[in-house]
Amino acid sequence: MTTITKTLPKNFVIIGMIILTFLLSFSESAAQQDEQYIREIREASNSALRAYDNELVLSFLTEEVLTTTGNGTLLAGKEALRKYILEAGESKMYWIRTALEVNVNETKGLAWETGTWKGYDPEQGEEAIIGGKYSAQWTKASGEWLIKSQLFVSLE
Repeated sequence: MTTITKTLPKNFVIIGMIILTFLLSFSESAAQQDEQYIREIREASNSALRAYDNELVLSFLTEEVLTTTGNGTLLAGKEALRKYILEAGESKMYWIRTALEVNVNETKGLAWETGTWKGYDPEQGEEAIIGGKYSAQWTKASGEWLIKSQLFVSLE
């Protein structure tokens, strides 16, 4: 065997490892960017909730979104959630979600967010009057990150 024949397989292994390392770092970077983007969307959603901009809040959801409210009511679809919001009338309640963890699977176009939520009624003061835990499933199927399902549990 010549020296070239002996080192050729070794070179392929080294090149393969370099390519794999590059792809993994690129994937990790994309996942980190998506995580940051989801966190930014959450902040925009919180601002829209605080401003009572229901249409903007709904724009962050898929049409078929599933929402389980803090008391366990299941709402199927964006229209059901819109109707639920409108039935609340002139309530000045708003909710703030604080993401504690966001995990992104870039390959599947899915993300998992979990955190805490607080409900505020400005007419009753600045302290939260209700709160709990939440989780949200995000999807990038449409090319942009949208909430596909969300679960809120009232614990406070």
